[in-house]
Amino acid sequence: MTRPRSAETPGRGVFARRMVEAGLAPARYARVLQSDDRAPLLQIVKTGVAASLAWIVCLAILPEQVPVFGAIAAIIVVQPSVNQSFAKALERTVGVIVGVIIAYLVELAFGPSTWIVLLAIILALLTGWALRLSQSTTVQLPISAMLVLSIGSQTPGYAAGRIVETALGAIVAVVINLLIVPPVRLQPAHDAVAALGRETAACLDGLARLLVEPSTAADRNRALVEVRLLAPMLTKARAAVTGAEESLRFNPRRRANSDALELDDDLLAMLGVIVGRVPGMVRGLADNYDESLHSESTVAGLADEMRKAAHDLRLVMQESDLRTVEPLPRTAELPALTAPFQVVTPSPTHWILIGSLIEDLRRVHEVVVEAGQSVRR
Repeated sequence: MTRPRSAETPGRGVFARRMVEAGLAPARYARVLQSDDRAPLLQIVKTGVAASLAWIVCLAILPEQVPVFGAIAAIIVVQPSVNQSFAKALERTVGVIVGVIIAYLVELAFGPSTWIVLLAIILALLTGWALRLSQSTTVQLPISAMLVLSIGSQTPGYAAGRIVETALGAIVAVVINLLIVPPVRLQPAHDAVAALGRETAACLDGLARLLVEPSTAADRNRALVEVRLLAPMLTKARAAVTGAEESLRFNPRRRANSDALELDDDLLAMLGVIVGRVPGMVRGLADNYDESLHSESTVAGLADEMRKAAHDLRLVMQESDLRTVEPLPRTAELPALTAPFQVVTPSPTHWILIGSLIEDLRRVHEVVVEAGQSVRR
């Protein structure tokens, strides 16, 4: 017979809930330890190759020491891009050299003693701060100084060996990153730019519908929510393009891929201008909307111009769209924003809204035409 659980003994569900309330849930710490963006398997392989080769090279040059620091340097220096590997190699090497110098000067000034290790740590941190060194370089200074003072006094030639091992490990890592298929991150950048272009064109179409069709407050609020998503998409696209530029620096494949990246950069500049305009257009319509807006003779033509702007934006993105996973919808081959737009003087109630929409649309048209000319060249 199952014994009933007493009132004083919390059940498993109650206990788990209390753990969550206390901030002790295991899932919380699993999220801290795990990452959604896992490193590519190729980078793991390159890191293992670089560490092994650094161990062999250091052991051949300095057979009297176990080449731990050369392997550590190789593991740290292998990065997703060649440029980042150069930066890490420089940071690691400079941090070790400066840390060793600080340890040598402190020991020379105060003599061998255990308390000078703490003094060297403080001086090393202050040196990194005073020289405006990066965070990783600043952290490396006290570590090197501490190891030299605590281990170097018992191991002759430890300081020089640490510098040589670190430099050799960094060099090996950079060479391996150069030779084994340096990663080029062009596809994520192009996909992010293309997705932003699709969503921006859809927002322009949605704005045209709001102008010519009766809408509820919920419809206009939904349009506002959708257009606000353009800003984080723009931020994501800019980060992706920056990552692609980073992956091409010092990369042997730079020349073959620079034109594609330059095109994505131009498209992103165009989309940045449009994204800066369209949310204000939707906000202005939502704030100044009334049922009499549809009776304005200019509104139908203005909505048609917005649809043309969306069409031409898709056309520009389509002409540059060679690599996206999700293809852009096909559209007419010729730009639509070609004929002049005749504006009839609006009523006093709506002239500010219509005037601001026309000016924003003029700027959108301008950057789309410039981008189209750049793509076709």
